[in-house]
Amino acid sequence: MKATAKAHPIQGLIKYHGLKDPVLRIPFHDSISVCVDALSTVTTVETDEELGEDLIIVNGEKITGNAKDRVETVLRKLKKMADYQGFFRVVSENSLKEGKGLGFSASGFAALGLAASAALKLDLDDASLCETVRMGAGSATRSLVGGFAIWYADKNGRSYAEQIATPKDVDLTMVIIPIHSSFKTDEAHFEVLSSPLFESRLKSISSMVESMRKAIVENDVRSIGRLAEEDTLNLHAITMTGKSRIILWEPETLRIIKEVVKMRAEGIPAWYSIDTGPSVFINTLKDYEDSVVSRMKDLKLPRIIVSRPGGGASLISNNLF
Repeated sequence: MKATAKAHPIQGLIKYHGLKDPVLRIPFHDSISVCVDALSTVTTVETDEELGEDLIIVNGEKITGNAKDRVETVLRKLKKMADYQGFFRVVSENSLKEGKGLGFSASGFAALGLAASAALKLDLDDASLCETVRMGAGSATRSLVGGFAIWYADKNGRSYAEQIATPKDVDLTMVIIPIHSSFKTDEAHFEVLSSPLFESRLKSISSMVESMRKAIVENDVRSIGRLAEEDTLNLHAITMTGKSRIILWEPETLRIIKEVVKMRAEGIPAWYSIDTGPSVFINTLKDYEDSVVSRMKDLKLPRIIVSRPGGGASLISNNLF
């Protein structure tokens, strides 16, 4: 059987940082994100009992080593559920190949899990599929359900995501600037406990999550932007003060931050948000989209993407092979 799924990457609004259980990929705290409609991953999965092993091609390249192991963690769990002894042929393509910290691991594993479960004719509820794709990337839980979503670290003994609001419920526009980096995200997650600031984050994160949830439900874009920016500084302060003193920002990142702060001082409602990487999301209201894009063009940035919130993962008919 063959199936294809499409999913959207996410912007972390209240970002998850660190894993309480690295094997099961269970985080220390709840987190909230929004899917990015302008970006996507499409993945086709086909069962093939004649292959000697799973064949996985991402963005035109056959993956091996740790990257393949991470994908096969999800595939093995689905195979066990379906009592399937064969192998998979997987082809996955991201709509954008450049930029780090844009949430494509989330969309990649969400599309993988949905397509593979469909190829195996599994009928899983959202929470169970969330718990499966979480084994590849924690944020895939939120990419799977789409819109504005919360990922629970522990809700009645389970760790999965639920949608807080649909893409149409919130008047948010994202101006996205992809910035290249070769840094591996997991390195930052593994180091959180070595930062003297992480304990403070754990004490305050519940109130941040609740404030963000309230802002989303009330369509309060200004509060969403302000809270996401505050959380950005909190997260990156932890990466910078861990044992490896990881600095994820590039010179372009700082130029954008300074320009956003300058715009806000001039009355343009704009707030920066940066996940685990150097790429920048600028959150604003739709009426100010052109102003923000114009200011980013003035910085001579190579790529500027405008997006509205996106929906959840879905099966599509256009297979990649």
